[in-house]
Order: sequence, then C-alpha cells, then structure tokens
Amino acid sequence: MLKKPAPAKPDNASILASVPAAMEFLPSDVMHIGSGELRQLMPLSGSLRAVNQVSVKARIPGDIREVLVREGEAVKPGQVLVRMDTRDYQARLDQARGALQAARGQLDIATKARDNNKALLDKGFISKNAFDNASSQYDIARANVESARGALDVAEKALGDTVIRTPIAGLVSSRMVQPGEKVSADNRLLDVVDLSQMEMEASVPASDIGNVALGQEVQVTVEGVSKSFIGKVARINPATQAGSRSIYVYVQVDNPQSALRVGMFGEAQLTMAKKSGVLTVPQSAVQKDGGQPFVYAIESGKLVRKPVALGMHGDNGSGDAVEITGGLENGAQIIKANLGTLRTGTAVKILNVAAANPPAGGTNASTAAPAGNGAAQ
Repeated sequence: MLKKPAPAKPDNASILASVPAAMEFLPSDVMHIGSGELRQLMPLSGSLRAVNQVSVKARIPGDIREVLVREGEAVKPGQVLVRMDTRDYQARLDQARGALQAARGQLDIATKARDNNKALLDKGFISKNAFDNASSQYDIARANVESARGALDVAEKALGDTVIRTPIAGLVSSRMVQPGEKVSADNRLLDVVDLSQMEMEASVPASDIGNVALGQEVQVTVEGVSKSFIGKVARINPATQAGSRSIYVYVQVDNPQSALRVGMFGEAQLTMAKKSGVLTVPQSAVQKDGGQPFVYAIESGKLVRKPVALGMHGDNGSGDAVEITGGLENGAQIIKANLGTLRTGTAVKILNVAAANPPAGGTNASTAAPAGNGAAQ
C-alpha cells in the first residue's frame, strides 16, 4: 500500500507574505486633534418648578358668583379672576357710612357745647367742672368719629375683596372652585404660574457641595424637549436633608418660549471648572505603560507611540476627554479608540467606507493586522 506524502511545511517567506503590509483602520478609529473647550461636570437631576407662582386665595368668606378663567388661560397682573356675592358686604358698608355720619353729627353737637361752655367759663357763669364735662363729651364724640371712620375703611376693604385679582402674569394651572360654592377666608381658589423662569431643585451629596458655587453654569436637558437649556446656580440650601444627608441646590433656567413646564424632570451637568483653547483627546485614546500615559499617533503614514502629559479631565462636548499639555501638536492624527497593543512603525492605511462595508455576497480583501501579532514597542 502506497503512503501519501506528508504536506510540505510553509517556509519563512510564505509566513512573511501572509502578514499584511499595512495596518488598516476605519475612519471612525482615527481623528485629528484640535483645541477647544473642556469642562469638569457634576451630574444633577431634579424636578422643575416656576420661580414665580402664586396660590390665589379668598380674603373673606362668601359665595362665589363668577369664576372668569380656566386652566391653561393666560392672565395679566391685576386681571379679575373671581367675583363674589357683594350684597352682604355692600349692606355692611352702607351701615358703616351711616354710623360715621351719626358720629360726625354728635361731634358737631359736642363741639358747639364745648365752645359755649368755654365762653361761659371765661365770664364766670359756670364752674370749671361743668366745662371739663363738656370737653370730655367732645373728646368722646371725636373718638367715635375716628372709630366709625375705621369701621368704614374695613367695610370698604371687605367689599373690594369680593373681587379677586391675580398679582402676577402667567398661566392658570389649577382651579379649585365653581360658581355657587361658599368659601371661607383663606380658601384656595386658583393657582397661577409664570413659566418665563424655571427652577430645578437638585440634591448634591454633602461631600461634593464644596465644588458648587453661586453663579456656576449648568446645562439642563429635559425628557421630551429636544433642545438643552443653560442655567445657573441661583441658591444653595444652608441645611442638609434629613436621612439622605444631601443638600439642595436650586438651578434657575430661562424659559422664554415656555417649552418647560412645572413638574417636568430634568437632568443637568454642572460646570465645576472650564478651560478654553486647550488640546483634548478622547479618554479612550489614552493608554498607560508603567504609569506613563501615551497615545498611538499616525506620522508620515506610520503608527508611532507618543508619550503625553495630561491635564484636566472632563467633557469636550463629544464625551469624556482629557487635556493634553505636552507630547502632541494641534492637528496631530491619533487612534481615538483603545484597540489594545498595536505594532509601532507599521505603515497605516485608512479604509474607505466602501471597503469597510462590502456589498452583500461580496468579500472584503482588506484585513486589519491582529493585535495578537505582538509587535515590539
């Protein structure tokens, strides 16, 4: 029986021929670095409320005659919202006016009696005690006039309080009464909110509150609203919250288009520090070897390893990034993703989109050099 010859082993030339001549990368794997803005951010979250909002309440008890607005209607300062039945308060006002008129009449009589008694006292026709009695009657009548005038003012105010107005401009957010209902003093009737300025109440751990200061910029995003909003820290609560030991901060946000509504939940990024005009690279591009940070760069069409000096960590608008203070120049081309250990000195080829995504049924002849080829650094 004849034996089949053993297959020939590949020689060194064949092995070298199978290694790609260039290391290939997708366009999404590389980038040119440039200067920009870098921010250190603290995440916050909380619900939104209006900075200016009021609960319109009844100042006096009475029957509701008219409610002139409903939820969602816009109102102006001083606009009439509710009218109450005025008959009872009108009667009290008329009574107070009558009492004042009567008191003034008594004062006129007491004034004449005092003046007459003063003339008689000067001529010695009456005693000093008789004059003092007339003078006391005058003082009592004058006090009665002042009391009646005060009662009239109270009655006039009560009648005016039957017409209830809004103190601010805004939108009616809730209505709690209907015509015909009887309400007591301090009964809540309507809520009015001004949406032009909103406020987000967010809790910050006590350990981080030292990084928060009044006036710091905050970028707020709200679910369901496409654009983000820029706010600032307006107030910081001086006390911690029981249980959580966190501290509330209040972020004020302008809302000129009324896109934000009361009760919406917002997420925010508080800017603790900011640098402009600095070189930044994605955090994923930085690797370390023995504690020394480095990035892979492409120079003269070849892959090189560049030791770098790092500065502030933060967000450059595209994600987590780090400042480069040395080792790279503006415009340098780097590998922005951590692809593991790469072969330095190897020629680099950037694949085009068609090569990276061949049509169905086709094959892609370009093959990236595997990291496992273990190139020397």
